[in-house]
Amino acid sequence: MDEFMEAAMEEAKQGMQEGGIPIGAVLVLDGRIVGRGRNRRVQKGSAILHAEMDCLENAGRLKAVDYRRATLYSTLSPCDMCSGAVLLYGIPKVVIGENRTFQGPEEYLKTRGVELVVLDSLECRHLMERFIAGNPDLWNEDIGE
Repeated sequence: MDEFMEAAMEEAKQGMQEGGIPIGAVLVLDGRIVGRGRNRRVQKGSAILHAEMDCLENAGRLKAVDYRRATLYSTLSPCDMCSGAVLLYGIPKVVIGENRTFQGPEEYLKTRGVELVVLDSLECRHLMERFIAGNPDLWNEDIGE
C-alpha cells in the first residue's frame, strides 16, 4: 500500500475510533496531501459527510486547474454523491482501496474520462467487512438502504 492510501487508512481508522464509519480519503496534488477526510456522518450528525466530501471540504477552495491535476484516494469505492463531486471538480484520477464491500458508479466515472485504480487492498476490505458485520443498520443508513 502506498503512502497516500496509508494516509487514507489512517483517516478511516480514526473515524472508527470516533464511533463513525471507517472510510478515509486524501486529495493529492503535486505529490503532497492537500486534504484529508473521513466519513463523519455519525460524528457530525451530517447527511453528506462521506470521507471524500469531508476530504474536499478540508482541502478548502482550490482553483479548477488544481482539481484537474489532483488524485483522490479513497479506502472504498466512491458512492454516487462522491463520484458526482469528482466529476464536478474534474478530478482525473481516483485510487480506490477496495470495491468488494461496496461499489459505486465506477463504470460511469470511466465513461466520463476518470482514471480508476482499484488496489483491492485486503486491509481496506477486512476493515469494512468487520465494520459491516458489527454495524449493519448504520452501514445500510450510510449507503441509503
